[in-house]
Amino acid sequence: MTVTATRQVFDIKDLNLWYGEHHALKSIDFPINKKEVTAIIGPSGCGKSTFIKTLNLMINMVPNVKMTGEINYNDKNILSQQIDLVELRKNVGMVFQKGNPFPQSIYENVAYGPKVHGIKRKVHLDEIVTKALMDVALWDEVKDRLNAPALGLSGGQQQRLCIARALATKPDVLLMDEPTSALDPISTLKIEELILELKEKYTIVIVTHNMQQAARVSDKTAFFLMGELIELDSTAKIFSNPSDTRTEDYITGRFG
Repeated sequence: MTVTATRQVFDIKDLNLWYGEHHALKSIDFPINKKEVTAIIGPSGCGKSTFIKTLNLMINMVPNVKMTGEINYNDKNILSQQIDLVELRKNVGMVFQKGNPFPQSIYENVAYGPKVHGIKRKVHLDEIVTKALMDVALWDEVKDRLNAPALGLSGGQQQRLCIARALATKPDVLLMDEPTSALDPISTLKIEELILELKEKYTIVIVTHNMQQAARVSDKTAFFLMGELIELDSTAKIFSNPSDTRTEDYITGRFG
């Protein structure tokens, strides 16, 4: 598979990760292209969430983790160089499985990141909050209650708020770890539509247990199994004519 180097945001080479003695990721080579949606599929425990958390080094918060290899982000190996983690996580934002708003107002949730990064003027914060909420199609639903508690929103609204919170710091990449698994079908559809809109501006990596979702929203799909990257290719090829029989067996429901 040929990938144009100039379009790569991440280029992961021979990445290995251990939790103590457990070898959780094995020799992963994984290019991620700019302004594409890359979906990661595979059975539970195969390394999907572990892998996505290496991309902004959230994995470092887990005790007894050891990594070797390279995670090149914009041509810098974040494993070997002194990296500003605050800056890295500003540029590589993350949205988790379940919407996890702070116990503050809707406004303060979105303004939190920009404030941490030194933006204090209210007029500037107002612009950022408005734009981020518009970007996730939440503005019309909450514009009259920005000072209301974020925890009062529905599950789908909370998840979109968390995406807005990630977008408020103007990231380069958005990581999504099963962002719709706790949502109803209508909220899931809204998040999927949002992903397709956001890829015009952002590079998105999404872990999903829902193969139909991967087929609907992604440009590339990666199949993980027991810590190995079995196959990475265009989503159309993965779902119509995979190269590896293990990928085909998983997609057709023979295991997983």
